[in-house]
Amino acid sequence: MRYILRGLIYLVLLGAVALVVYAYVGDLSPRQEEMILPVTIGTD
Repeated sequence: MRYILRGLIYLVLLGAVALVVYAYVGDLSPRQEEMILPVTIGTD
């Protein structure tokens, strides 16, 4: 029983660390910029 409780505590701590890392690194959204590119359409 002691090993199961110790394993659950380790999993909870690992989950908390993963949540903190995701909070810092997970918001790496790219910068959005407006781009205007001319497009030529061939008329055959």
